Amino acid sequence: MREIYLSEECEKYILEESSERVQNKFKYLLEVLEEHNIIHSSFVEKLTNTKYYELKIKAENQIRIIIFTIDSENFNEANQIILLNGFLKRTNKDYKKAVKIANQLMIKYELWTSRN
Repeated sequence: MREIYLSEECEKYILEESSERVQNKFKYLLEVLEEHNIIHSSFVEKLTNTKYYELKIKAENQIRIIIFTIDSENFNEANQIILLNGFLKRTNKDYKKAVKIANQLMIKYELWTSRN
């Protein structure tokens, strides 16, 4: 079973800035992440040229959550993950901004490691 940590920023984005439908889908995906080691790429995918993964919430809009794997570089082998920040994906440019925010949160939560 995987341990999942939620940053304050991610929690605020989901609970305060997202619809009930998105919140329900998010809860479902948290259960999937917790209970299954192998996750289909329609839910979680590695972000190219970064240390992050993205959680895809397909409800109404293309909501994305940036994930960092704490104890392994490979998501499927990770036992601990942190959901850092959420954003609405409109274009590929949105990723650059989200990754920049994720980098700042890594420093804030003292998760900056040798993998960075």
